[in-house]
Amino acid sequence: MPRKFTPYLFVLPLIAFIVVFTYIPILTSLNLSVREWDFLSPDKPFVGFENYRLLLDSHEFWNSLRVTAIFAFVSVPIRLVLALLIASFLVRETLSARILRGALFLPFVTSTVSIAVIFSWVFSTDYGMANALLRAMGGEKVPWLQDPAIALWVLILVNTWKQLGYDVIIYIAGLQAISNELYDAAAVDGGGRLHVFRRVTVPLVMPTTYFLLVISVIEAFQIFTIVNVMTHGGPAGATDMLVNMLYRTGFTLFDIGKGSALAVLLFAILITLAWIKARVIGRKVHYEA
Repeated sequence: MPRKFTPYLFVLPLIAFIVVFTYIPILTSLNLSVREWDFLSPDKPFVGFENYRLLLDSHEFWNSLRVTAIFAFVSVPIRLVLALLIASFLVRETLSARILRGALFLPFVTSTVSIAVIFSWVFSTDYGMANALLRAMGGEKVPWLQDPAIALWVLILVNTWKQLGYDVIIYIAGLQAISNELYDAAAVDGGGRLHVFRRVTVPLVMPTTYFLLVISVIEAFQIFTIVNVMTHGGPAGATDMLVNMLYRTGFTLFDIGKGSALAVLLFAILITLAWIKARVIGRKVHYEA
């Protein structure tokens, strides 16, 4: 074998892994999305775009899309703003800062199921810690996970708490890449701390912000475990995310064709959002100081 093919042999296992676990499933989903199948029948009759039509005519789909969009466009800005502010204080190489970094990062590497179960107990109406604190302060118990007006905000809180540590660590890496000479020059020019943060830190950390924005929106649109454990999409569909609906359609109702169509629509939504972010925000990102 010619030596020029040797480098390709080293990457062949990775290419095979990507093809088998990424591209083949995508193509399979596209194929199943235009067919009718229930897991058991050997036949998969072609139905064209009927599965897509049923989804787009369904109130359930539009409700899930609305709930997922609210979840994403509320939780992501909160996470990024909090992460940048916290990272600005923890960027210093001190013992206390290192301990706090580890404490913040710990929820991110903790099992999502465990976190969801614990917070289900915390926000339990009858015996949860949240209501116990409210009663101790003279308040009344709140049906955190049973009230359609509150349940989604509880999930936003839990997801923010779990993901915040990762965002902080990435922001710290971005902040450490900023030259101290820029801060010294701003101080010489008489810039205050807030002015320097707005005019120096925020613009120079935009590549990091853009990266986190992209992956955070994707993560938010794919949220499933916290929802499935804490609320199962309830109450009254108030927390029924797209992936939760996909799971229910495909693996509870065994409507594989419709579930695959929903997966394709979700993929198209994420691609569209990524394109919009690249056009609107990506052009404003500068990778050189």
